[in-house]
Amino acid sequence: MSTGTFDPNKAQNLPEIEKQMAVKCVEHAQATWNLYEKVKPSTLKLSRLDDEIYEDFQATFPELAGDEAKVKKVDEEGMKSAKGKEAWRQFINKYENKIADYNFGTLIRTDAADEYTQHNTTFVTRLQFYVYEIARNRRGLNDWIYEKAQKEAKEEAAKKKAGKK
Repeated sequence: MSTGTFDPNKAQNLPEIEKQMAVKCVEHAQATWNLYEKVKPSTLKLSRLDDEIYEDFQATFPELAGDEAKVKKVDEEGMKSAKGKEAWRQFINKYENKIADYNFGTLIRTDAADEYTQHNTTFVTRLQFYVYEIARNRRGLNDWIYEKAQKEAKEEAAKKKAGKK
């Protein structure tokens, strides 16, 4: 088998690999959501390099980092444009030997004000996920998830307590 010149933009996807990757992406999304329900996101560290990643994001993408609306809502078209892909590729590659699975695919909510749904997710690299989620967490944009879960837990506990009387 000759490997020749490999062009990732023309590579075919194997259905079994796609299924396995989809399962991993969904598991990662569920784990993140469950974590946010249990721990207030603004107090979380998602990686040992959160500070470095956040500072690098601010320096490399000031037009995104400086605009809370652009942190809250991912600009998929800008990210996936030729210019965006190149800028993100350069950013991501700096973390090759620093973050495990830095270039693996995962899902992110395109709008931090909503849950993971079919229409509110897009596929990004793990590092892009970290960039956006670290920025969202530091700005308190994900705290509503924790607050909602805590409120629902209190209501459920009150119902159970009332039912025992």
